[in-house]
Amino acid sequence: MANGPTNNLPVPRPATGVAGSIDRFRASPMGERLSPIMRSDVLFALGIITIILFMLIPMPTVMLDAGLSISITFSVLILMTVLFIQTPLEFSTFPTVLLISTALRLGLNVASTRLVLENGHNGLDAAGAVIEAFGTFIIKDSYVIGAIVFSILVIVNFIVITKGSGRIAEVAARFTLDAMPGKQMAIDSDLSAGMINEDEAKARRKKLEQESNFFGAMDGAAKFVRGDAIAGLLIVFINIIGGIVIGTVSHGMTLAAAAQNYTVLTIGDGLVSQIPALIVSVSAGLLVSKAGVEGSAEQQLFEQFGRYPRAMAMSSVLILALALVPGIPTIPFATLAVLLGGISYVSFQRAALEEEEEAAAKPKPGQPGAPAVADEPISKALAMDTIRLELGYGLLPLVQGDGGNKLTDQIKGLRRQLAEDMGYVLPAVRIQDNLQLSSNTYVVSIKEIQAGRGEIRPHMLLCMDPNGDQINLPGENTVEPTFGLPAMWIDQQYREEAHFRGYTVVDAPTVITTHLTEIIKDNMPDLLNYAETQKLLNEMHRDYQKLVADVIPGQISLGGLQRILQNLLSERISVRDLPTILEGISEAAVFTKSLSQISEHVRSRLSRQLCDSYADSNGVLPLVTLSPEWEGAFIEALMGDGEEKHLAMPPSKLQEFITAIRTKYDSLSNEGVSPVLLTSPPIRPYVRSVIERFRPQTVVMSQNEIHPKARIRTLGQV
Repeated sequence: MANGPTNNLPVPRPATGVAGSIDRFRASPMGERLSPIMRSDVLFALGIITIILFMLIPMPTVMLDAGLSISITFSVLILMTVLFIQTPLEFSTFPTVLLISTALRLGLNVASTRLVLENGHNGLDAAGAVIEAFGTFIIKDSYVIGAIVFSILVIVNFIVITKGSGRIAEVAARFTLDAMPGKQMAIDSDLSAGMINEDEAKARRKKLEQESNFFGAMDGAAKFVRGDAIAGLLIVFINIIGGIVIGTVSHGMTLAAAAQNYTVLTIGDGLVSQIPALIVSVSAGLLVSKAGVEGSAEQQLFEQFGRYPRAMAMSSVLILALALVPGIPTIPFATLAVLLGGISYVSFQRAALEEEEEAAAKPKPGQPGAPAVADEPISKALAMDTIRLELGYGLLPLVQGDGGNKLTDQIKGLRRQLAEDMGYVLPAVRIQDNLQLSSNTYVVSIKEIQAGRGEIRPHMLLCMDPNGDQINLPGENTVEPTFGLPAMWIDQQYREEAHFRGYTVVDAPTVITTHLTEIIKDNMPDLLNYAETQKLLNEMHRDYQKLVADVIPGQISLGGLQRILQNLLSERISVRDLPTILEGISEAAVFTKSLSQISEHVRSRLSRQLCDSYADSNGVLPLVTLSPEWEGAFIEALMGDGEEKHLAMPPSKLQEFITAIRTKYDSLSNEGVSPVLLTSPPIRPYVRSVIERFRPQTVVMSQNEIHPKARIRTLGQV
């Protein structure tokens, strides 16, 4: 087979620009001989070494002029690059460039200082033509003016630009590093959801890494600029003092001549150093201040200013008014006013044109290409309101009114109060109108199941007699919806008279709020779901997070904790002291896995809280004890082991127990006392399960739950 040329291989295109010139030079015979030296890394290393040599080896004036010219050109190149880049990461080598430019200026400054101090007595050209030109051009015939101008430049650079850009770099670095975990998680989430592929995820991670490295380096690089400004100021001060001393002592110059020569040269030297430093400082400020903006600087500025033509129009009017003030030069201000007015007019026209094009391009509903009206997702039908309050149309003023006792404000206070009393924040209460209800009726639903309802009069007061006697006021007899007590709706004008007679008077929003409070307390175990339990753990103070990590899930699962908290809430025990509850679970989990037994142990750990909650106004805990006969009857009726243990008491015996409890507590209620029923620890939950069915407000405690320091008073025995 003939070996002919292949035509399907890509033909390499010749490089253009600076890279192409370097490649062509390397391909030449001379370039081949110099190729080891022409390597870019070698040239870069030689450049850095040359900068260091500026500080050590005396330089001729010609070489110093060339170095100063390079420094000024380099700073202008940096500024122009910063202005035209689209994103800061396109100039990610800026911290390195900043260090090199600072080192170059300092090296040239040291070299020029040597020439000024050695040859300053020979005239103003002692340190080269560049320094002489800057010194004579700025100072002219007064070196005092030159010193003031130089000082102002240093102050502007050091206090304004350098300090501001350094602060921006510091804050940008801090926030970029703080945001990295969240951005990493977002990338992983998009990758897991299939929104991006692996290559895009790698590219994003690479960009994120570059951002963190760049802004971290910029935070440190900003210190170079600040240090450069301080060094320039100190070098000028040293040069002036040292030059005057050398000129007068070593070269026999008069004080005035020495001050003239050395000040002009020093100020010129300082200006040659500070002007590039000022340019680089402005570049650094521009770079770090456009951290969140994409596009070149002028493009973004013009676009964002042009986005608000009204602002330019108002500015034009104000500047024109200022031009008409007597004594103010009219021409410059009037010219600027006309210019701003013209730009605002063009911006208005462009905005109107864009709106017309947008409206024309957007198809109207019903036309081909118009987006179809989105149907409500079927999944929304699965959403369930945890707590819902439905109002008839006659009760809407309670929510929409402007009074100081709105129903919504009371419900907000209710949620806060229940959070303080019971230990967790309840879900929001959804309030909605229901035209199917009677005008004055309300319904409370828990997980969309009716839990209570009532009928109120929105513009009247509910009056109740604490003793249960008949109310001797004109009004409408009714039954209080929360506790079923006899009451009466009275007019607002009888409020003072009702208070005078000792009646309890509440308004309509308070009636609803009270009813809602009792319903929520009765249904708290159902409201504490898995997510709310996790939220309780997450919101614990960081000092207790180690306790949480030790208990959950090593000793008990999150679902088990939820069940224990529900057991406590079912008897209206606050779970606010969650650290003590977790400690009790940790202790009990060592010897049992039964959730009921762990709950009983946790109750004993909360003994101080329980005794304080059920004590009377004098701090005394009233008790009614269970007789040994009933204690034995309950123990004998327990069947099974562990979680399978249950109460198997004959119905006749249960009825006898219920009658005994009701008789005893009714007699004590007539005396105005509501004592706690005290039992032995093994039978407490079973006694409570019987009593809660006919007298749920009765508190049942075991002997282990009586705190040693609690003051108790026994009122009798069942």
